[in-house]
Amino acid sequence: MNNLNVDNFKIHFKDKNVIEIADIVDFYRVADKEIKSTTIRWRVYSLVQKGILQRVGRGKFRSGKSANYIPEVSSKLKSIYNKITKDFPFSRICVWHTSVLNEFMQHQIGKFYYLVEVEKDASEAVFYFLKERNLFVFLNPNQEILDKYIPENKDIYIVKNLVSEAPTQQIEKICTVSIEKMLVDIFCDETLFAAQQGAEMRTIFNEILSKYTINQNKMLRYADRRKRKNDFNNYLKINSNYRQHN
Repeated sequence: MNNLNVDNFKIHFKDKNVIEIADIVDFYRVADKEIKSTTIRWRVYSLVQKGILQRVGRGKFRSGKSANYIPEVSSKLKSIYNKITKDFPFSRICVWHTSVLNEFMQHQIGKFYYLVEVEKDASEAVFYFLKERNLFVFLNPNQEILDKYIPENKDIYIVKNLVSEAPTQQIEKICTVSIEKMLVDIFCDETLFAAQQGAEMRTIFNEILSKYTINQNKMLRYADRRKRKNDFNNYLKINSNYRQHN
């Protein structure tokens, strides 16, 4: 801990929102101009392990311990995921339930969907697979379908095309949404996430950015895959909590 110079480290970086690896190198070389890069890397590793730093991107850090987002994975979500993966073992699949968004919303909503995201080549087959099991399922629905044909008080399953390289995570052996994917999806899909637009989206972003560690590189890379990187980045720049992280 003496080598890490933790007390001075915290004071030095207390007002810095994102700490670059070059900043850390400069900090340690003030005391030891000959310090090796490998030694600094080990110190960075130790600072992260001790909860003094958290990674927010490649070569980027913030002060404090990481707070990773882990969404709820219900038994029904596990069941549908296991059934699909059993019949489509070679397709990449991500499942989640939109009720997890209520944690971050000011106005709680009552209409939720089971989202089944699957590679484009398999999406139609997965749609019919679920339909044959007498589920209320829709394939890439537009606004009219969502407005007119979604039944009340029923579990709704929506099959969507999974964007390649979408950032997901494994929770209890289920591939589900990451916080980075969630933010980008809400921003990009105004139809499916109509209830989360406008002031509600600002609330969601503020809540998420204040509570959880975000991998900025991963998030912006996914926004780029969805061809909305510039728009998404511009939105983030006017979001107050994001400025605290940037």
